[in-house]
Amino acid sequence: MQWYQISNESDVPSPAMLVFPDRICENIRRMIAVAGSPERLRPHVKTHKLPQVVKMQLDAGINRFKCATISEAKMVAGAGAADILMAYPLYGPAVEQLFRLIGEYGRIRFSAIVDNLRQCRWLEEAARAHGHPLDVFLDLDVGMERTGIKPGPEALELYRSMARSPWLRPRGLHLYDGHLHISSREEREKACDACFAPVTEMIDILEAEGLAPGEVICGGSPTFPIHAQHPERTLSPGTTLLWDAGYSTRFRDMDFLHAAVAFTRVASKPGTNKLCLDLGHKAIASEMQPPRAAIFGIPEYELAVHSEEHMVIAFPEADNYEVGDCLYAIPRHICPTMALHGQVWAVEGNRALERWPVVARERAV
Repeated sequence: MQWYQISNESDVPSPAMLVFPDRICENIRRMIAVAGSPERLRPHVKTHKLPQVVKMQLDAGINRFKCATISEAKMVAGAGAADILMAYPLYGPAVEQLFRLIGEYGRIRFSAIVDNLRQCRWLEEAARAHGHPLDVFLDLDVGMERTGIKPGPEALELYRSMARSPWLRPRGLHLYDGHLHISSREEREKACDACFAPVTEMIDILEAEGLAPGEVICGGSPTFPIHAQHPERTLSPGTTLLWDAGYSTRFRDMDFLHAAVAFTRVASKPGTNKLCLDLGHKAIASEMQPPRAAIFGIPEYELAVHSEEHMVIAFPEADNYEVGDCLYAIPRHICPTMALHGQVWAVEGNRALERWPVVARERAV
């Protein structure tokens, strides 16, 4: 029996996500080996959204985390973390929800990111109203062009403004270079260094002004081993915990284990050389170009139809399969796939033994 197969298939409805705690623990060990120590890591929890995985990391000595949503932050706080960064801009009710968490979990150090003066004012007003200064990181756009402010004079002035505020405490810089999906390690490293060059200039200026950033949080999974070569940087991979088909195909220089598998059944045989699986949009992330999953035993296939409940695949050996047969697949993009499932099955010894609710699936609390 292969590592990804379960002996109690008849107990598990499909589609479902299977997670493998032993392989997750090994990925955590490999993350720490790349980083050099657990203290350098601030992993993102958006990939898994599971308190059990947070606790595995806490047991390994990792106690700082990065979140995208208030729900994720509450999950991490409840698991026992010491330091939580909200790495998505806060606006509307989310500002008040963060301060509610700060009040509820007084022993935890919470931080937020900022990339504009208006946002600074919102956070400053909320901190004043609650009588609690807020730690903030300046969010830098180093090429992703999604959130963040470009490194340079305007960013420097925003950091100085935060430092002058009696209610905001600048802790450092945050940057995400998620646009660097270059397969070649050498070329990816060159691009990563080029993105970081203006950040280095900013750091030098801030240090000269007595405003040295206390922490510089860098990158995601693709650039994780590159930033790890610089001891002064904090590292924030996320996908490395579960790994997926997209990253394992593109980044062959990175050695992590697949630890989450989609479990599916043949629902119908809609024609010659075709299978219909119950792995529709509601079970596996569909924002990527096909193939959206690497299916064990079927190295190549054409995605004929992908809709809400159905995935129709075409390949010459399809007639060898029967309706009801079980198949296993590695999602191309694991992070949004996990968010589609209300629960996952934890597998030990090739048996799906326990159902774990995907606690932080909701955005708010």
